[in-house]
This record gives sequence, C-alpha cells and structure tokens, in this order.
Amino acid sequence: MQTDDKPLIVYFSATGTTAKAARTIAEITGGTLYEIVPQQAYTSDDLDWNNRQSRSSMEMNNPQARPALKDTKTNVAACNVIFIGYPIWWNQAPRIVNTFIESHDLKGKTLVPFATSGGSGITGSVKKLRESYPDLEWQEGKLLNGASRNAIQNWARDVMKKQ
Repeated sequence: MQTDDKPLIVYFSATGTTAKAARTIAEITGGTLYEIVPQQAYTSDDLDWNNRQSRSSMEMNNPQARPALKDTKTNVAACNVIFIGYPIWWNQAPRIVNTFIESHDLKGKTLVPFATSGGSGITGSVKKLRESYPDLEWQEGKLLNGASRNAIQNWARDVMKKQ
C-alpha cells in the first residue's frame, strides 16, 4: 500500500525510453510505478510522424482526441505527489496522457512532469498541460533524455524535498 510520502510515477512509453526513466524515478523515490497503457497498442506504423495519416499524427492533430486506456484503476488518492512521464509528440504530451488526467481526480496533488524526446524540449508540453488543466498544481518539468541515474536522483530528491 502506498503512503502519502511516496509518490506515484505514472508514465506512457511508446518505445521504452520513457519507461526506463520512470523505473529509475520509482527506484530512487520508493514510489509506485503505473504505466498508462492504451487499449489498442501503438505499432511502429502508428508512430510514423512523417505520415499524416498515422494514428499518432491523427491524434495529435485533433485536440479532442482521447485514446482509450486499457486500465484506469490506480489509487491516486493515496499520494500527494504524482510524477507524470511521456514522450514528447509534436511539442506536447501524447493525447493518451490527457485521457489519464481526465480519468482521475488530481486536484490537490502535486504533478511533476518528466519527458523524453528525440529533439524537443519539455517547456512547450508543460505549458500546454498547464493551459489545459489550470486547476491542477503543476511543477516545472524535466527532460530526462540520456540523464544519468545520479542526475535523475538529484532532481527527484529536490522535488520530494519541496513537498
């Protein structure tokens, strides 16, 4: 059972990169890991951002898109801090992250975004999350591309000290 002083580490990972960062955060903080799993898994064709008809392109071009989750059951009430991780798609969090946020009562929680990306920074995606969910308490996000375990540890500990 999770306690208030241990965070929940929620993440969506299409290729495994964000999952690796999420696992490291969970190990460092002793938090509970929860993967956002789409009801329909993404294939490599779905993730082809060069194809305007690919699933990811179509979702990201539709601000109302909310891909279905395979499982929506996780105990967010038991924690005060929730790390939310995702790959950056089109300078934003993938729409499935919106599905997760809208499927849970996150008011009163401290939300800490983290991301991985092939070329974008995290600033634009965090700005969009803040605009989309202004009633939620968002912390500064951190891009964890190639971050060492030590760098992630220092960042995660700083986040937890502020709580």
